[in-house]
Amino acid sequence: MMTQQALDQRSYNYCALPLADYACRPDRSQGRIYEEPESAFRTCFQRDHDRIIHSAAFRRLKYKTQVFVYHTGDHYRTRLTHTLEVSQVARTLARALLVNEDLAEAVALAHDLGHTPFAHTGEDALQECMHDVGGYDHNDQSLRVLVLLEQKYPEWQGLNLTWEALEGIVKHNGPYEGAPSETLEMIQAKIDLRLSTFASVEAQTAAIADDIAYNNHDVEDGLAAKLFTLADIEDVPILGAAKAACKKRWPDITDDMMEHAIVRNAMGMMVSDVLAETRLRLQSLGAGDPDDVRAASSAMVAFSDDMLGQVNELRKFLFERMYHHESVERMREQASRIVCDLYALFMADASVLPDDWKVRVEAAGREGKKTRARVVADYIAGMTDRFAIGEHERLCGK
Repeated sequence: MMTQQALDQRSYNYCALPLADYACRPDRSQGRIYEEPESAFRTCFQRDHDRIIHSAAFRRLKYKTQVFVYHTGDHYRTRLTHTLEVSQVARTLARALLVNEDLAEAVALAHDLGHTPFAHTGEDALQECMHDVGGYDHNDQSLRVLVLLEQKYPEWQGLNLTWEALEGIVKHNGPYEGAPSETLEMIQAKIDLRLSTFASVEAQTAAIADDIAYNNHDVEDGLAAKLFTLADIEDVPILGAAKAACKKRWPDITDDMMEHAIVRNAMGMMVSDVLAETRLRLQSLGAGDPDDVRAASSAMVAFSDDMLGQVNELRKFLFERMYHHESVERMREQASRIVCDLYALFMADASVLPDDWKVRVEAAGREGKKTRARVVADYIAGMTDRFAIGEHERLCGK
């Protein structure tokens, strides 16, 4: 019979499948900003994953826009359902590549926590409002949520995630370029994330899972909203090929069922392509540990050149036919006005804020306009669509 110590160690080292040499192992983590005892039942990456899904910021994604404002319809993606879909694709890729699924999923679940209400429209509006006080970026805001704004532990601010999770969130799109933000400078002073290198394979799977998920599911939502038709997508190479394959297999399929089948088929094609290309790159690199991946001259998890061309054609189609559609543009105009009005009001008069935020904004204001603006942005970015709309109606009367 195993001793309790052996059982605890077995649980700590547990992973669903044997891990490749280039995978991040929980028993070799580079630790957390603040030291804390390890769990006897969950690995450090499982704890990262769980802390993220139990955060208030994660729950608020339920009422944040993906493309359509939440009240447009119950069947369209929200930022939460999109995040769950990204995490599912990331886990699929991670398992197939024999890397750590829990870490890949943690990065995927955290990647959009910093999004404002109304998605990229809200971000663009807040960026314009803050252009002379440091600007706004949702990736940096995700970091602020994780290391500052989520306050649940008496010992520290934030969720105290592992080095590997923070690295993945900061660098999932590649090495960090440009001057670090104030938040990132603060982290770097405590735990060096090696900004000039690539992130782990796990983080890279989360990044490409985002591309796979939104490109395909936006097609499904666009078809459901009747922004374009099945006939319209035939000229998009990957969608045309997916439609032809589905029609061949199910010649009498209904249009409604065909929409879902096309998206599934296209997603499968992208996932298969990423796995094949990534295996070739990893084999060529000869990666013996995660640091070999970080030191590589290019990303390991990627589309092939042919598939990347097809994905770019799909992106172009969605920009033209969906993201800049008249109905979506009308929503964008309203959303932008709401965010800008709220920002101007809170910067001018903190007394209209809830008591806890009023104290924060007034204290920040004593340090200068830039600090005040950052706290106001924290408050607005944390709003859901419906809360922002309600506050705008209550405070601005329109």
